[in-house]
Amino acid sequence: MQAFLKGATAQSTKPQKDKATAGPSTEKKAKAVPWVEKYRPKCVDEVAFQEEVVAVLKKSLEGADLPNLLFYGPPGTGKTSTILAAARELFGPELYRQRVLELNASDERGIQVVREKVKNFAQLTVAGTRPDGKPCPPFKIIILDEADSMTAPAQAALRRTMEKESRTTRFCLICNYISRIIEPLTSRCSKFRFKPLANQIQEERLLDICEKENLKYTKEGITALVRVSEGDLRKAITFLQSAARLNVDKEITEHAIIEIAGVVPPKVIDNLLNICFRGTFEKLEVAVKVSARLLMDSAIDMN
Repeated sequence: MQAFLKGATAQSTKPQKDKATAGPSTEKKAKAVPWVEKYRPKCVDEVAFQEEVVAVLKKSLEGADLPNLLFYGPPGTGKTSTILAAARELFGPELYRQRVLELNASDERGIQVVREKVKNFAQLTVAGTRPDGKPCPPFKIIILDEADSMTAPAQAALRRTMEKESRTTRFCLICNYISRIIEPLTSRCSKFRFKPLANQIQEERLLDICEKENLKYTKEGITALVRVSEGDLRKAITFLQSAARLNVDKEITEHAIIEIAGVVPPKVIDNLLNICFRGTFEKLEVAVKVSARLLMDSAIDMN
């Protein structure tokens, strides 16, 4: 009887120890997520500033009929986030990993990869229902990020695959320069240009992140973030996270953003321009040396 009780107590204490040890690790994993991924849009409606693309995609999602897509535009404008959000809405969390194949520029994407990996995935047939009973389209999505870095033979091989597997697969090509995509591919896709994000849209997203992360900030700091990112929201969020980690319990100021971004302060540029217009070459040379020394000293202080 005593042995039975001892065994019971040992079994009852083990799950508690597991829970106690599992708690901190899960919290660390949650904290380690980059803010770019943490605040990535989860649905098409959350995509910022791309009204035309969102409107067309919402109509396509309502009819569960998606054409081959070609997204192009500057980096950090939401191209990858948009197609991932659309895929989540189409397939749900259960089928998302089975129905979506994403290849980035870090993967080898020569003609051999197109003939094997892409072609084999495209040939698989899928059902038209989800595990939760909701209907979903009977096709898969292949996302080729940084498609403008693919070789010309690989793009030519992809053209034939797009034709043959049109019943079971939709392709989404994402690139920065549409001129590097061959004409046979662009003619088979619905093209959408992603514009650089407006300053007001970036400010709204950054302020929303600051509120959720309980950050202290100044208005000049947010303005500097928008200015140095140049329409790239991903870059702005990365700079914001870096500033928050380097200046814990301090305000995120314009000076901190300029130091993290590694750009020349506007005051230094204005001073040099004034000397160019009004001074001599000797004064300009002295001003350049002084400015370079000050920038080096501030960089050393930051490190």
